[in-house]
Amino acid sequence: MFDVSFIPAFKDNYIWLLTQGSSAFVVDPGEAAPVLARLEADGLRLEGILITHHHGDHQGGVGELKAHYKPEVFAPAKESITGCTRPLDGGERIEVLGQTLQVMAVPGHTLGHIAYYAPGLLFCGDTLFGAGCGRLFEGTPAQMAASLDSFAALPDETLIYCAHEYTEMNLRFALAVEPDNLALRQRVTRVAAQRAAGLPSVPSTLAEEKATNPFLRSGEAAVIAAGLQHDAVDRSKTAIFSAIRGWRNVF
Repeated sequence: MFDVSFIPAFKDNYIWLLTQGSSAFVVDPGEAAPVLARLEADGLRLEGILITHHHGDHQGGVGELKAHYKPEVFAPAKESITGCTRPLDGGERIEVLGQTLQVMAVPGHTLGHIAYYAPGLLFCGDTLFGAGCGRLFEGTPAQMAASLDSFAALPDETLIYCAHEYTEMNLRFALAVEPDNLALRQRVTRVAAQRAAGLPSVPSTLAEEKATNPFLRSGEAAVIAAGLQHDAVDRSKTAIFSAIRGWRNVF
């Protein structure tokens, strides 16, 4: 298995760096400069780029990276991605540094959003965050709820490599939804200590997200109650998810 580390970008983005020997891939390079600096410092050659969706903070560095290297660019077929050489719809299997990754179609944040999964890890872009999920800029609540369900079906030990450091902010909302969730309160304490020490709060595990992330808990009694208090039309998972997401938008 390749090694995974992060390259910080912008205010709170994570560009994930995958390495095997001197070969490298990056996930969602919103800007090129920090990637180029890291590649040079570590003596790495960029062989490929994985893009999850079209927003600029996830693909803005592709053109410059392609000017320095000649990487293959894997990206959503349904979206306009600079320099894409391998358009993907979801359902494909691709080879990355000797490892097979499964491409998952996960519309919601954007319509063409995809994620990349291999046993033990998930690069999920802006679909799932630490204790949260992405805004629905293009997709419907039903689409996003189904996308999150597809993640929830993965093994609990899966590491969640999301693209932003949003966990502390998201935990404040999660506590408003489930103030009596002990696992959630313990996570708040742990993440506060990590961030105070200058450490990232991600990756988390899927098990941790299922225990503390309200957007993966639409079937739990406390989350249902909160959804009904915030205009959910019924008790279905999609209706509860939609109500909780709407609440989060104005929290």
